Amino acid sequence: MAKMKINCVLEHNGSDSILYAEDFAGVYTRGASKTEAIRKMPEEIRRFQLWRGQTPPGDYEIDIVQEKESDLQVKDADSDVLFETEESPLSAEEYQVLKSLALRSAKDFYALYLSFPDKNKSAKPYRKTFYGPVPRTAEEMYQHTKNVNVYYFSEIGVEADNEGTIVSCRERGFEALESIEGFLSLKAVTGSYGERWSVRKVLRRFIWHDRIHAKAMYRMGILTFGPDSIPDVFGFTR
Repeated sequence: MAKMKINCVLEHNGSDSILYAEDFAGVYTRGASKTEAIRKMPEEIRRFQLWRGQTPPGDYEIDIVQEKESDLQVKDADSDVLFETEESPLSAEEYQVLKSLALRSAKDFYALYLSFPDKNKSAKPYRKTFYGPVPRTAEEMYQHTKNVNVYYFSEIGVEADNEGTIVSCRERGFEALESIEGFLSLKAVTGSYGERWSVRKVLRRFIWHDRIHAKAMYRMGILTFGPDSIPDVFGFTR
């Protein structure tokens, strides 16, 4: 069976690396080296395709098409890269596909959160990073993930809120975006901290951020409540 070529963007701080799959919005791997991040990518793509209901190919070929050296703590998933492909306008069809994925991701994240028998209990140890204490409980992880809604949308000039569920506030954000004339062709802009943003990047970042914290929430749930106690909604163990 022919290999599927996967174009990837590498962001790294020294040897610490995050690798993003350019054509699979939100898919990423982290590693203490570029080699480690590359090694993990085929399995991550396979799980993502299964989550989407797609049939994965037999094998993958990883090709790094863009590289960014960063002074951010990429080992803690801090990121500011804008893909070169994220500078281009979206077609209506592309937008609907990415929007659908971002909303499905929000719905699955919410379902994962609701499955916890105790949303304020955690066996995960305390840890602090560049942005403060790492969320430990399902409640903390959910609130953190939901509350980037205002941040992400505001970076491209869209008024949004964090009210209601992660699903409802994200839906309202997309409605506000769609009310802007020519929103599919909005140019990339410089937002907070000098970071470059575009509509494509916002869509990718929502899915990426969901997956980071969904994986952490699922692993914490298994550690805290035992095997088979929490549903693997995103298919991280397939």
